[in-house]
Amino acid sequence: MAETTETAPHLLSLVPKAAGKQTMKDFKSDQEVRWCPGCGDYAILAAVQGFMPELGLAKENIVFVSGIGCSSRFPYYMNTYGMHSIHGRAPAIATGLATSRRDLSVWVVTGDGDALSIGGNHLIHALRRNVNLKILLFNNRIYGLTKGQYSPTSEIGKITKSTPMGSLDAPFNPVSLALGAEATFVARTVDSDRKHLTEVLRQAAAHEGTALVEIYQNCNIFNDGAFDVIKDREQAQEAVIRLEHGQPVRFGADNGKGVVRDPATGDLAVVEVTPRNEADVLVHDAHAASPTTAFALSRLADPDTLHHTPIGVLRSVERPVYDTLMARQLEDAVERQGPGDLGALLAGGDTWTVAG
Repeated sequence: MAETTETAPHLLSLVPKAAGKQTMKDFKSDQEVRWCPGCGDYAILAAVQGFMPELGLAKENIVFVSGIGCSSRFPYYMNTYGMHSIHGRAPAIATGLATSRRDLSVWVVTGDGDALSIGGNHLIHALRRNVNLKILLFNNRIYGLTKGQYSPTSEIGKITKSTPMGSLDAPFNPVSLALGAEATFVARTVDSDRKHLTEVLRQAAAHEGTALVEIYQNCNIFNDGAFDVIKDREQAQEAVIRLEHGQPVRFGADNGKGVVRDPATGDLAVVEVTPRNEADVLVHDAHAASPTTAFALSRLADPDTLHHTPIGVLRSVERPVYDTLMARQLEDAVERQGPGDLGALLAGGDTWTVAG
């Protein structure tokens, strides 16, 4: 290899390349989209492709990393860089990419099985580190790719091929899990609500650090109708709580219901709003330093009926981003000690040769 006097750019100086005018078509790959007819993944793909031009980034500065599952076909269908990686490890691979190439917009696409079962540890550590990643967690409450086994989000009693007498496992609430892992941005949306999904994507993309977006996604083959109660217009009025920062948490017909805090326990409860208790209705603060109230909101959802399910941004706070902190450490090390020497490190006094 010919020698060069060029040096690698410092991590802190890496900046993404701006793009000219783009359209949704620019982000569609030449690959045939192959999901089951009627799958919610089609709607999510269309929403993401339609949103990508808003980033204003060249396609070579955008990367989608997936694990294993139906959702993990996603990188094939995006006309960007991408990697279809291994089961549960997408957050780990994306972490390495985001920290070494700070000029990239890195997106993780995963499912409830991929992210919360074999990938559980990778997910929570990416969240707590606050790596600059956007994680789209497709939740259909079933294993679809392997033909209908129960998943970590399946409700208790779920009859599947792997639980013929009903699941005994208490399901994860992905939003609660993310908040417990100190994620700085946590949101929930629905595959069939294009406007809401796009707005949540917009806020996630603008966030500095890890953003986790849970997307309720229908699997019409192995778990059809799992989210009908929050998709049907009439039922959704009573079931869905639409969160907006700075607005009272009210829902139902004519906003007749609201969320209040029980002064005795500190828990949140749903009440009929009256002139007497209207002033007690919680005002949503997505930027609150403590995740306590966001966590309490996430626990309102009933895992069996999905009544009182909050959607929208539950938490969005600022915290130092891992990528930037790491880049500064490396820059400081180079300034103090000069460039590293990998060969000298490998041949140093703290290495041994083990004879066979």
